[in-house]
Amino acid sequence: MPDVVAGGLRLLVCGINPGLWSAWSGHHFAGPGNRFWPALHLAGLTPRVLSPWEEERLLEHGVGVTNMVARATATAAELAPAEVREGRRRLEALVARHRPGAVAVMGMGAYRTAFDARRAALGRQERDIGGAPAWVLPNPSGLQARYGLETIADLLRQASEDGGSPTRRRPRRSG
Repeated sequence: MPDVVAGGLRLLVCGINPGLWSAWSGHHFAGPGNRFWPALHLAGLTPRVLSPWEEERLLEHGVGVTNMVARATATAAELAPAEVREGRRRLEALVARHRPGAVAVMGMGAYRTAFDARRAALGRQERDIGGAPAWVLPNPSGLQARYGLETIADLLRQASEDGGSPTRRRPRRSG
């Protein structure tokens, strides 16, 4: 599934890996029960609830999307820890290349595995990812209903504000 990224984003959202529905459709967070798109709108990051088929429009709002692991599974629990750790290296390289203002990893378990951070909690992390502030958010999948839509939206808003902060933004390098 192709990344939706560009330079100068205020927020890069990183899912764990594509679910089967997303892989079939070719679009991020496309499962019918996924709360990602409503959460983006509730957070004020999009003017309306976009559909997964409009994912390229995220760039107009300073938001990008990628996955930690490219392989599609029915659930993230099917991923081997080594795959998730390898996804960390890919994510760090992507962030270093595109230099978003902040990165939001959508899945606490995946973040803990990828970054060997067993005690990581939701919210801003002490460690940056590729030079960008790192945030951990709940997985928005309908299979993960522990956290409500409002919690996800609030954390997306905070991460975006962190990424859009003038003190957080780095000048773009030319060439």
